[in-house]
Amino acid sequence: MPGHTVGRSPLRRPRTATTSACALLLVLVAALTGCNRDQEGGKGSDGGAVGIDLPRSDSDFWNSYQQYIEKGVKAGEVRALPLTNSQNDIGKLVSNVQVFTDQGAKAVVMAPQDTGAIAETLSTLAEKKIPVISVDTRPDQGEVYMVVRADNRAYGEKACQFLGERLKGKGKVAEFQGDLASINGRDRSEAFKSCMAEKFPGIKVFELATEWKGDVASAKLQSTLAAHPDLGGIYMQAGGVFLQPTLALLEQKKLLKAPDEPGHIAIVSNDGIPEELDAIRAGKIDATVSQPADLYASYALYWAKQALAGKKPAAGPTDHGSTVIKIPGGFEDQLPAPLVTKENVDDPKLWANQLDAGE
Repeated sequence: MPGHTVGRSPLRRPRTATTSACALLLVLVAALTGCNRDQEGGKGSDGGAVGIDLPRSDSDFWNSYQQYIEKGVKAGEVRALPLTNSQNDIGKLVSNVQVFTDQGAKAVVMAPQDTGAIAETLSTLAEKKIPVISVDTRPDQGEVYMVVRADNRAYGEKACQFLGERLKGKGKVAEFQGDLASINGRDRSEAFKSCMAEKFPGIKVFELATEWKGDVASAKLQSTLAAHPDLGGIYMQAGGVFLQPTLALLEQKKLLKAPDEPGHIAIVSNDGIPEELDAIRAGKIDATVSQPADLYASYALYWAKQALAGKKPAAGPTDHGSTVIKIPGGFEDQLPAPLVTKENVDDPKLWANQLDAGE
């Protein structure tokens, strides 16, 4: 044990006692070694080690995802190599995956933020017959065993529908677009735009590119408010990075008003982190689409185990409330992502409420 040292005893023991003690010590060491193996390998150790790269640590959503991943690994869902974090840097992700393969990974779990730049790495992994589970993002090209994500076009459509109805089809809306190099940013942006054009043509949308950076969103919102003080709504594609700087700016400008007050700016977000739910309860934002951090982690590990076991996915409904669809180069498990408003913000099934409960 750390910090524990064993010195010589000043007492002289009989030889038989010393021998017995040594034998007992060997038994204890063997038992502890076996215990450690169980803890490291657990139920997922038979199929080989899994390399898991976390995409970033500057978002409450991804920090929650990391906690769920660590919890699953500790429970023995898979035998994981030391976790890495590519910090939203495709170069670091490529390097981390190389380390995984050098360490003998038999499967890789990743969440590439630049979905266009990962193709070569996926090709290399395919050549080595190492299955890949991509979480939250669908690579633009390349082979994957399974993509674990929600329907991101539905995020944009739900946000559009909510804001369109709240503004009664008229007014101005600012949209914080995610990085358009990411399939998620493109899906949400394209769906929001097409929905607004088709269903609410009376609403003017200001598309603000942010690359998932909160400070960029805040600066562009300040400029938009200066030019359009009658702004009626905001769509934040990622509450984990946009929520706090947006609320701080609106509060500074005395524009953070309750939903029933004149001049209230309707805000709908994506992620479903605890801070967003608290903001809904406090009347600071109106809605969010709950992106299931717990399910992302759980089914990333589940599909990694399936891949290690040589199971082949099939399209169709699952036993966990989702639908697997066939995509170019693999399959995608589309997990449910509900719209959260003041009416259902306390639903215990929401992952953020479970997190608050310590589960």
